[in-house]
Amino acid sequence: MPIFRKRGKWFIDYYFEGRRIRECVGASRREAEHALSVRKSEILQGKYNFKKQKTSPQFSEFAKDYLEYSKANKRSWIRDVSILKSLTPFFKMLRLNGITCKHVENYKVKRQEKLSPGGINRELACLKHMFTMAIKWGYTEKNPVKEVKMLKEKEKIIRVLSYENEKKLIENAGAHIKPILILALNTGMRIGEILNLTWDRVDMAYGIITVDDTKGGEVRSIPINSSLIEVLRTLEKHGKYVFSKENGDRYGSIKTAFNAAKRRAGITNLRIHDLRHTFASRLVLNGVDLVTVKELLGHKDISTTMRYSHTNPGHKKIAVEMLVLPEYGHQMDTKGFKKSVIKERIEVMQADLPG
Repeated sequence: MPIFRKRGKWFIDYYFEGRRIRECVGASRREAEHALSVRKSEILQGKYNFKKQKTSPQFSEFAKDYLEYSKANKRSWIRDVSILKSLTPFFKMLRLNGITCKHVENYKVKRQEKLSPGGINRELACLKHMFTMAIKWGYTEKNPVKEVKMLKEKEKIIRVLSYENEKKLIENAGAHIKPILILALNTGMRIGEILNLTWDRVDMAYGIITVDDTKGGEVRSIPINSSLIEVLRTLEKHGKYVFSKENGDRYGSIKTAFNAAKRRAGITNLRIHDLRHTFASRLVLNGVDLVTVKELLGHKDISTTMRYSHTNPGHKKIAVEMLVLPEYGHQMDTKGFKKSVIKERIEVMQADLPG
């Protein structure tokens, strides 16, 4: 029987140079039929390599090796642990060189039932890198994910916390995360950078925080304002980490506490990363140039920082209103316009800007 099912998985059964080979290929009959067709074609064209087929590990075994590599080399290894919990049940019995782009497409379709396009793309990116490493390590020759198109993601909305909601959030936050939120709002640091921050990277005398555990791998310095200095001075030191438990261990996550604070404050649609957006947007709204904002956030490319230029509608209104005034180069007939009225409108707009 060239195709059969066993323990919920489909297998193909074929012969090569008198040797009988049985191979697990997926979760559907259609995948098995496609895989059998591919194997027959490879054998007829002389492209089939039994030795490589035999030495290529099953996905579940390779996943263990990859995770060890990820822990030693990637800052995002914790995310890889979560992603592999989804990838492994789907691909676990398949050998790496038996996984095709059709398998990956099927996985992509299945994950759309539970996950957003962005989340699926992160999983596919991880799978793609797994195959890149598998090729380097001699486990397979092709990367099937390269032939799979990523899903289109919606443009991310930049959420900015109002001063009123900031006050509510801080007031309703637990004692251990309140200083974390204040630091995030006053430095724009990523939550991972904050939780990894150690006291030797905080210079209270000069008012500087040095961040070297960054996403881009570069070191950056962030000035500490007077408000944040007062908060840091009140913290008890339990070990090397600025934010830690009484035993000195750093916090693994503040997601639960953050969500509780939001719930008590009556705030919805806010992520911890939006505090970083709030920091950047407030700087731009107060007239700080984008180059300075870029350096404070640690962006490699100014184009990433440019998205915050769209959060400044107040300044744009003022700029357009100024065109009506002759002293700003207005060439059109201004009959019917009173200069004093226009200037008054501009002053009102400026007064409404945060700062």
